[in-house]
Amino acid sequence: MGLFNNFFKKKEDNTESALKPENGSIYFTSENDFLEKYGALALEKQRNLHNVTGGLSWNVNMDTEEITFGEDLTFSMQVLGSFSHSSETWLWLWENKAGGYAESVMKEALLLKQYGEENNIDLLTVGKFDAVPNDLHLIGMIATTMFNLSGYYLGNYGQGTMVVTIKDESIDNTESEEFSRILTVFPELISTFEIQNHKNAFTNYLAQKGFELTPNGNEVKAEKDGNVINAAFNENNLLINLNANS
Repeated sequence: MGLFNNFFKKKEDNTESALKPENGSIYFTSENDFLEKYGALALEKQRNLHNVTGGLSWNVNMDTEEITFGEDLTFSMQVLGSFSHSSETWLWLWENKAGGYAESVMKEALLLKQYGEENNIDLLTVGKFDAVPNDLHLIGMIATTMFNLSGYYLGNYGQGTMVVTIKDESIDNTESEEFSRILTVFPELISTFEIQNHKNAFTNYLAQKGFELTPNGNEVKAEKDGNVINAAFNENNLLINLNANS
């Protein structure tokens, strides 16, 4: 995880960007900034993907640019890159010269690279670097957020793990109980990643989900459709209590 803070650099003003996020306002300057702004919502999407594909075997076809789960659950895919278990390095697909892969299967990776070049973000332009497993999740979460995708999949093929992105309405429309989902996803986010300001992450997450927020010192009350979630934070803005009622 430590490498991400070194890879992100401040974005310079640039009106001609190769990558135009769907909502036109996605912007982050560091690993922590991304996680505080978008981490919870990106992680929530992974639960929808798991509900559809969890426990099923997987196979990718680089020629047809598809990933299949189980017998017949097939989605179009993009490949971002892969992590080597032996060297513990990340390799973007566009840097994998020996693979001879078509550019069409790495469109998202190339757009992220161009965006990184235009905005001085080394993470997106350095072809190969030392990494840890959590970095794969961060890369997948970044792509999911920037391209409004259904989620990402980590495919372990023995010698390494590839990061594949998926977009499909059947995944997006997976039914879930929003209230309980929040109470599961947010604690998972802050226990998985080192986030400096839990309060910022919580308020960003609940605001994105349409909750009305009422701050009161170190506490935040979030309300929506008769549901109430209360969060309390310490003087360092770290979560110390989370409870809810409906």
